[in-house]
Amino acid sequence: MATAEQIKALLRSYVEGDGEQFLTVSMQVAAHAARRGQSRLAQELRDLIDEAKRRAVQPMTRPTVPLARPAGELADLIHASYPKTRLADMVLALPTRKSLERVLTEYRQQDKLRSHGMSARRKLLLVGPPGTGKTMTAASLAGELHLPLLGVRLDGLITKFMGETAAKLRQVFDAMVSTRGVYLFDEFDAIGSDRSRRNDIGEMRRVLNSFLQFLETDDSDSLILAATNHHEVLDPALFRRFDDVIHYGLPNAEQVEQLMRNRLNSFGLQGVNWEKVRQVAAGLSYGEVARASAEAAKAAVLEDRSAITTEQLLGTLQERLDIATPNTDKNAHEQ
Repeated sequence: MATAEQIKALLRSYVEGDGEQFLTVSMQVAAHAARRGQSRLAQELRDLIDEAKRRAVQPMTRPTVPLARPAGELADLIHASYPKTRLADMVLALPTRKSLERVLTEYRQQDKLRSHGMSARRKLLLVGPPGTGKTMTAASLAGELHLPLLGVRLDGLITKFMGETAAKLRQVFDAMVSTRGVYLFDEFDAIGSDRSRRNDIGEMRRVLNSFLQFLETDDSDSLILAATNHHEVLDPALFRRFDDVIHYGLPNAEQVEQLMRNRLNSFGLQGVNWEKVRQVAAGLSYGEVARASAEAAKAAVLEDRSAITTEQLLGTLQERLDIATPNTDKNAHEQ
């Protein structure tokens, strides 16, 4: 027998005219019946679902963008955008790319997984230094899946009033059910820090407890991403609540060259000494290398040149290094 939540989801999808969701929930009911040993009922439901698909029932597309202009309190909690970024636009380490490709494969075939009582990876923790592609990952997943990217505004979420932050957090998780999308909690350590830390305050411990509860019980069709530069301060309980933890690092020499070639592919690069470029770029993040490439491109445009020189790239990379390196470190090298 279907659960109360599944029955409500069936009725909700019927009222909203969402045929795709109606079939998805129906497959969940079949999987639930199979797990309870009701194999005959499960098979009958699957046969009916297959018949509906064979009759070329065209489900109405679920509206995925009602939060494009969020009103009321949600306007202070969520920012919506519609990225066109794709995974192919990113230069990533092979393990990271494979992890993201697996997320896309499972999400696109989540109906097949549900029909066997399984669930797709939807809850991801992205960890790594600044500028290594965590935020761009959220945009690329949204672009690949043709979903809105819904960034959670932590400044609107966290308040000084007791209990209010948890209530706002519930609104965000409720929105995940009504509006399918990629939800990004950036700088997640602001709410996900270890509850045992001495400088933690009671309100933030309650917020984290609420987040853990909401995350564990969430059964929406949305992707939930939490990104942090400081995974070492996160509460240990978080890591087992996410479906996957994806790690990001600084680019190696080959990735630096690939990224710069991608960003400068409309310019002539025949005269570039890539060995020197890779040496100077060592230690920079993907974001810093991308900015250096953009600066070199702007200089070429302003100087009416169609080619990029080694000197230009070395100069813009050095500028990024100077910005990224604290003055104390530079002074130490000079002494």
